[in-house]
Amino acid sequence: MVTDIKQLPEAGDLVIATVKEVTGHGAYVSLDEFQGLTAFLHVSEIATGWIRNIERYIRPKQKTVLKVIRVDKSRVEVDLSLKQVSREERKSKLIDVKKSEKASAFMHIIKTKTGMADDKVNELQDIILQKFDSIYDMFEAVAFKGTDSIKSLDIAEEVKVAVAEESKKIQIPSVEIRGVIEININEPQGIEIIKNILSSAELDKNNSSIEISYIAAPRYRIIAKAENYKIAEKLLNSAVEKISNSVGKKVGLFNFIREGSKKNRK
Repeated sequence: MVTDIKQLPEAGDLVIATVKEVTGHGAYVSLDEFQGLTAFLHVSEIATGWIRNIERYIRPKQKTVLKVIRVDKSRVEVDLSLKQVSREERKSKLIDVKKSEKASAFMHIIKTKTGMADDKVNELQDIILQKFDSIYDMFEAVAFKGTDSIKSLDIAEEVKVAVAEESKKIQIPSVEIRGVIEININEPQGIEIIKNILSSAELDKNNSSIEISYIAAPRYRIIAKAENYKIAEKLLNSAVEKISNSVGKKVGLFNFIREGSKKNRK
């Protein structure tokens, strides 16, 4: 199932191409995202300087990322460049392709689960693309924020449920920021007061969380988890401030020691 179909690329587009034939003047390739449309990569656009052997850079059946440098719509001709593709552009394009493939697989499963006909699947994709830049963006939004992110879409509830189920397969990147809190409250039932203060600062919402665990009196570890460091930092600072203010209203002491951070995947 193809989620996005275009007739011709535009100049400046990055495309995935499969090499069909290598000649002394360059290479003929088929554009994977444009129904196998044949395009041409001139030898002058393969690499800078003189090229002794083209197949050092590009070989038959090889898949590669190329940049569109000219499109003749009247003659349906597309010229490409390899040397104008930067490392970052290549990496970004390959990531986009993987996302598109995942989205296509998700849509196929949803079609099977719900018994949707092909025309209904196409209608569903049109509805999704009215709000999101790509089909994968929709699944990613649901993975991060839940079905609230698609509640405005005019689609059946069973489809929303199926989308939510497939979205769980997306690995959400997360980071952790850690610290140690030292609390000592010199009041009757001080331990219970500390437990209540720490419990009120814990959080678990929208793929972000504040977790607090006991180390050894009077020390507790606090961990802020979020999709990026900026959000995690904000969560940690807010929680520490809340705990500090609560302790300040009691007869006691408070101290916070920052620890290292790490990046992981859920």
